[in-house]
Amino acid sequence: MNKQNIIKQIKQKKSFLCIGLDPDVEKIPPHLLDETDPIFEFNTSIIDATHEYCIAYKPNFAFYEMYGSEGIQSLEKTIRYIKINYPEMFIIADAKRGDIGNTSEKYAKAVFEKLDCDAITISPYMGKDSITPFLKYPNKWAIILGITSNEGSADFQLIKCYNQKLFYQYVIEKCKEWGTPENTMFVIGATHHPEILSSIRQIIPEHFILIPGIGAQGGDLEQVCLHTINNDIGIIVNVSRNIIYADNSKNFATAAQIQAQYYQQKMENLLKVKNLL
Repeated sequence: MNKQNIIKQIKQKKSFLCIGLDPDVEKIPPHLLDETDPIFEFNTSIIDATHEYCIAYKPNFAFYEMYGSEGIQSLEKTIRYIKINYPEMFIIADAKRGDIGNTSEKYAKAVFEKLDCDAITISPYMGKDSITPFLKYPNKWAIILGITSNEGSADFQLIKCYNQKLFYQYVIEKCKEWGTPENTMFVIGATHHPEILSSIRQIIPEHFILIPGIGAQGGDLEQVCLHTINNDIGIIVNVSRNIIYADNSKNFATAAQIQAQYYQQKMENLLKVKNLL
């Protein structure tokens, strides 16, 4: 999926919402546990209920790999289900890969050829050769960790480098040299100070930004949009728990739909304020 396809979907649906598909059998509605594949049944119910209000789904691989081969089968089936029923969707493999070049080549083959995802999250810590194998695929995306919202993010990301730049700034500036706004995005956590978000947008004015941290993690959607939206919209905002775990009863899918619609309507209003619709 190319950049213009993403922008078209955002404008058609008046939404830049991404829904994280992070199924946990300890949290999904108990009645689904009687199904042959509870994770798949949970995912497809969420997808069918929310597809009108989002432009992307982001399965976090850890929530599937923890169940071994059965979990991987659930992941493959989920991705195939989206591809068949909602082919306009942007599918992000939240795998956070990052290894030496020949290993990254295999990761790229697995995610882009075997699973046919549109994008993958990548840790840039090992440098250029851990990123470039993912950039060889037309209309596929490397989504590089820029600055994250977790508690330990300050351990490295906010350290000052020799040139007085903060480490995350150096990482973003360096990584943008390896790709283009047509195949590279950056993960920027929503819980950081607005000044940080604005400064990052100055570093990467044309790149799309994937923004987690809205909802359960406390990020403010309005503030994030104010400081990161560009002329191409340029952001994809991920919400996971507030949508997929909105309810634990047999009405869980309806509750998820209501939450997804809530975020879509907020996003539509923000796009109108920015004169982008």
